[in-house]
Amino acid sequence: MKILKRLFLLLLISAVILFSLLVGYYLATTKDVSLVPEKLTLADNHLLVYDCNGEPIDNVSAFSIKQTTKLEDIPKHTQLAFVSIEDKRFYKHHGFDVRRIAKAALNNLKSRSFKEGASTISQQLVKNTHLTQEKTIKRKLQEWKLTNALEKRYSKEEILEKYLNSIYFGHNCFGITAAADFYFGKTPQELDLADSAILAGLVKSPNHYSPFKNVENCQRRKESVLSAMVRNGYVTSGDKEQALNKPLPLPTEHSSKNVGYLSFVFDELSAVAEELHLTLGGKIEIHTGLEPTLQAQLEGLTEEACNCDKTAMVLDTPTGNFKACVSSVGNICRLPGSLIKPLLVYTPALEENLLSPATPILDESVNYSGYQPENFDGKYHGYQSARECVSKSLNIPAVKVLQSLGISKAAGYLEKLGLPVDKEDYSLALALGGMKKGFPLRELCGGYLTLANGGVYRDCGFISEIKLQDHTVYKRPDRQTQVFSEDSAYLMTDMLKSTTKIGTAKKLHSLPFDVAAKTGTVGTKNGNTDAYALSYTTRDLVAVWLGNADNTVIPHTGGGLPCNYLLKINEYLYGRYQREGNPPPNFTMPNTVQRKTIDKLAYYDTHNIQLADELSPAEYTFDELFKTAALPAKKSDYFSNPRIPTPSIAIAGNQVQIRFGENAPTFYRYKIDRYDYATHTTVYEGATIPLFVDDGIESAKSYIYTVIPLYNGREGIHVTLPAVSVQAPSENQEPSIVDKDWWEY
Repeated sequence: MKILKRLFLLLLISAVILFSLLVGYYLATTKDVSLVPEKLTLADNHLLVYDCNGEPIDNVSAFSIKQTTKLEDIPKHTQLAFVSIEDKRFYKHHGFDVRRIAKAALNNLKSRSFKEGASTISQQLVKNTHLTQEKTIKRKLQEWKLTNALEKRYSKEEILEKYLNSIYFGHNCFGITAAADFYFGKTPQELDLADSAILAGLVKSPNHYSPFKNVENCQRRKESVLSAMVRNGYVTSGDKEQALNKPLPLPTEHSSKNVGYLSFVFDELSAVAEELHLTLGGKIEIHTGLEPTLQAQLEGLTEEACNCDKTAMVLDTPTGNFKACVSSVGNICRLPGSLIKPLLVYTPALEENLLSPATPILDESVNYSGYQPENFDGKYHGYQSARECVSKSLNIPAVKVLQSLGISKAAGYLEKLGLPVDKEDYSLALALGGMKKGFPLRELCGGYLTLANGGVYRDCGFISEIKLQDHTVYKRPDRQTQVFSEDSAYLMTDMLKSTTKIGTAKKLHSLPFDVAAKTGTVGTKNGNTDAYALSYTTRDLVAVWLGNADNTVIPHTGGGLPCNYLLKINEYLYGRYQREGNPPPNFTMPNTVQRKTIDKLAYYDTHNIQLADELSPAEYTFDELFKTAALPAKKSDYFSNPRIPTPSIAIAGNQVQIRFGENAPTFYRYKIDRYDYATHTTVYEGATIPLFVDDGIESAKSYIYTVIPLYNGREGIHVTLPAVSVQAPSENQEPSIVDKDWWEY
């Protein structure tokens, strides 16, 4: 018995000590924490967005903050929609839902994770306005203290009002007034049940449930909110069905007119917050790569009428920061057209050493199990180098290369560039951008940024840093992945430079610096629906898209108006760099790439890539780039060892005729030697002639002729022709009229 008493006393003392320690720790960690009423209402400076120079961007708060709406002016069904989906026992608990906490803890224990939370509306309001994003016991104790203080100081109605006026609804909307205006063009008083269910559903993940970005997700979330309201007895099943059948909102004039740089910033903010489980509230500071003067230039340029939607972006090539952006449609997915060819087809083929810029590809009619691609001009162009195929954006060669490369392997490279392709889209039509969904322009920019940076893929974005409550919660990671080798990326870049000289982007040929470019056009039998132009230098990547969100046709191609925009933007950038005395440097050729002189005769006559010999004249050669590890192995000897196709030889009367074929080189001199049984005579030495006639032969003799090509005095391969002879006339043969005396007639 004494042992039990001692044990009980020991346990009691231990419990008291432990309790005292916990109380002490609680008091120590929360002593400097107190509820600040002013923080519960959004201030004008609660949101600050900074440009690349660290200067605040004007009018950000004015765009995102609306006036506070009293709870009495918010419909009851709107209030209950939020309570039902966020905190169904809100009116019964005193800040903490013990039953919900226990259930969440049990579920997390079963799943061995911490995915399920149990925060009440009161806790969310405190976290949004007073606390950091730390997931520590210290912060949880501070939350406990502040939530208790909130519940003691304010009524449930006051807490709900402050909550609805401070939460983030996505698209730069803080508070229910801004959200009602942005999503529906309404005041909070005008929100119906369907509107309220959508807004209540947004709180969990504005980026995931936005009706303007994820229609299916939004509809499912809307149903979840309405079902919760039915279970809680706030609406009937009939009310639910009526609200559920109301169509989701379309972008209003107000919500679509400001789809510019800040809109992309706040879309990215929502995505980052969702990924990192951040609660957006209180003081928010966002650092971006915005260059204000460039943004103003871009906005002024794209205000020009073009009778369609448009997006234009400028990125900093070395860092991937977006420096400027304007758009009338936001970050929508579109079919990429020929813009996909360098990323999916040609650079992977270079990487796999399937081709070089000089590789000849036959542009011809092809049929792959019923798939018959056609070129934009409807013509076939015969053998074209890979460089020409890229610069002219020929379709058939791109499909041929993809077929040789393999769709799965090509798609693997594309996925490393942040451009995943669904397997149901795996077909040769991918080479031309044929797929169901497509990609946003900003993701395509990331792919081309990889080429500009020597084959290294890195995340590009609008936001470089986010601070909440003066604490840095996000810095864009400098993740780098070597997708292509440096030499493959450089060769592709050099091929795209040719596009600006002789290809579809030749409007840029006047730019006095290295610029690589690609255009693309997507269309149907009714006309074009998308037109792209993209360029990059060592400093900047510029991308332009024209089209219509509803896929109606446009009167533009990638090489037309989009290319004009590229030219003007690049001219502006170059002018600025010139004034600063710092023009963009050219692309640097890596030491794993070499420039070689190729024999033009072998290339065009036999479609073989051969190095030119030392005697080749310039007009019969051209220069091309190759990987050092994949140089042409064979050297031409057209000039060091001249040779020709065998001429034909025939007898015509008392003449020998030697006829040279159409392919006989005209750059050689020729020597023709005649042999009989006793003599050797040079009968001709001179330039190329189509027909040589030798009438200095005798009857009843056999002759052998040798044709020798000459170049710079160097004799080539001797071509010995078949022996020929002129038969003597027989004795009873009637003399020719020219051999008779005239007086005998």
